[in-house]
Amino acid sequence: MKVKFTLTMDDATVSGDQYDSIVIDWISEVPQDEVLRMSQQWITSQNFLTQRMVGLSRVGESSLTIEPVEDKL
Repeated sequence: MKVKFTLTMDDATVSGDQYDSIVIDWISEVPQDEVLRMSQQWITSQNFLTQRMVGLSRVGESSLTIEPVEDKL
């Protein structure tokens, strides 16, 4: 399943520098069960981002959007 991820982080601290907003998006081929697992981890883990991103020490608000991408022939 091809999906587009959009990660938005507001009021973030990265390597000691403060940022009002950071938006990262990418497209990846991911099995549907993996998408569900990632969504569940995102919802249940308070430190999901700071545990996975080097240099990120604080995030005020964040959101992760996962959308299916249609292949155009």
